[in-house]
Amino acid sequence: MAKNKSAPLHHTPPAAGAFVGVARRDITPPPGIYARMWGAAKHDVSRGTHRPLCVTALAIRADKYSSPILLISADLALLGDLGESADEECLMEPIYRRLGLTRAQIMVNCSHTHASPWAASSRASMPGGQMIAPYLTRLGEALANAAEEALATTVPATFTWATGRCDLATNRDLPDPDKSKRRVVCGFNPDIKADDTVMIGRITRDADDSVLATVVNYACHPTTLAWLNTLISTDYIGAMRDVVESHTGGAPCLFLQGASGELAPAHQYVGDTRVADGHGRRLGFAALSALESMLPPCQRLSYRGVTESGAPLAVWWPEAFEPSRIIEGRHVLIPFPLKKMPAPALLEQQIAQTKDRAMKERLFRKLQIVKSLGKSKTKAQSAWIYRIGQTLIIAHCNEAYSQFQIQLRAAFPDFAVVVMNVTGAEMGYIAPPEFYKLNLYQVWQTPFDRGSYDLLLKTCRDEAARLTRIREQSSRRSRRVEKAKRASAQRGRK
Repeated sequence: MAKNKSAPLHHTPPAAGAFVGVARRDITPPPGIYARMWGAAKHDVSRGTHRPLCVTALAIRADKYSSPILLISADLALLGDLGESADEECLMEPIYRRLGLTRAQIMVNCSHTHASPWAASSRASMPGGQMIAPYLTRLGEALANAAEEALATTVPATFTWATGRCDLATNRDLPDPDKSKRRVVCGFNPDIKADDTVMIGRITRDADDSVLATVVNYACHPTTLAWLNTLISTDYIGAMRDVVESHTGGAPCLFLQGASGELAPAHQYVGDTRVADGHGRRLGFAALSALESMLPPCQRLSYRGVTESGAPLAVWWPEAFEPSRIIEGRHVLIPFPLKKMPAPALLEQQIAQTKDRAMKERLFRKLQIVKSLGKSKTKAQSAWIYRIGQTLIIAHCNEAYSQFQIQLRAAFPDFAVVVMNVTGAEMGYIAPPEFYKLNLYQVWQTPFDRGSYDLLLKTCRDEAARLTRIREQSSRRSRRVEKAKRASAQRGRK
């Protein structure tokens, strides 16, 4: 082989070294709980379970002694009701009380399955609503228990990321074929290509390289099961997890819902659970394909030169590298501008007057949002921006269009960029400004005005850019602190 005289060439996967723990709890509600997620539904309560719901907690810290962050995946449509933060605060209180963590350290991402119970205090007077308060109490304890166990079981581990592709998600902004309506309806639009990116994270124990957990970040509304379905379900997510976990030794798989404001399966709005399971297997096998593309932990491809054969052959071989150990980030509140919304009294009057069941539900949802807005012209909304090695985690509490994750990934090509919608208490959609001229559900549903998308993108991009400039010195300093603490602990035992 000829000696390579050029500068070294490497292909290094996005990776991170950290202390990581994982834990899971069941959060399946009992039959009979209020579960009318769809305005078109004829039923109000669930009649059984298709696939059990769960919360899966991932605890991440730079070393054994540093302050952690928690990344929690929950099989819920949302935390509480639209615009209502009281239920979210109630759910998070056990974690704050028992673990002493702050909101900045905890990201609870809802899978957004529309076959989960609508567990909100505002629904307590509805059929099956008497089960909501006990369920919220149980849910809060499950979140805290999973988080506590994950923190107690952290071990040295390595994150490795790969990008896969899955065509399950399609664009769901379809111009109404009835041109006289002059509106966009919510369903499969075959003329617009959807973002098909799947971000796959593999977390391995440093002790033996076994898989501790996996992460699947994908943008697609779990709206397969709709008004004809009466069963509690994860929608496509449960079957996806089964596929991935069956091929990774049973290691828990966290699903993180991406920026899916305009994305959903082409075949949806059904009552047949087999359709949802088929969707999940499609995503699961796409995730496994990406997992199979990975080298062993802490290995990258290194260019070794040219071997002259029938052609000049560029030879790349695996070699070891040390992943970044930087963990840094923060929680921010972004003041989104608000549209002019109807007064609560007007909405209450319209609810009382309408006999249309679907319209009554639509008005009730808007009323919950309006009640939470107050009289300000802006509404502060949460976002989290974290760096974990060569990974950027960007989460927010509303539903952004996929353009949000596309632009962020383009801005930081050297990082694995994990983007999450529905993290915390949701209020509405975040559509790019050009969509505000359309008669479109995502525009008339949201209380946020047209400048909100640009504000969210700029805030997250600017903060992420700051984090990418942090150099590895901070990580080396962290390891020196860890070494000093160990030495101090040993002196204390003597």
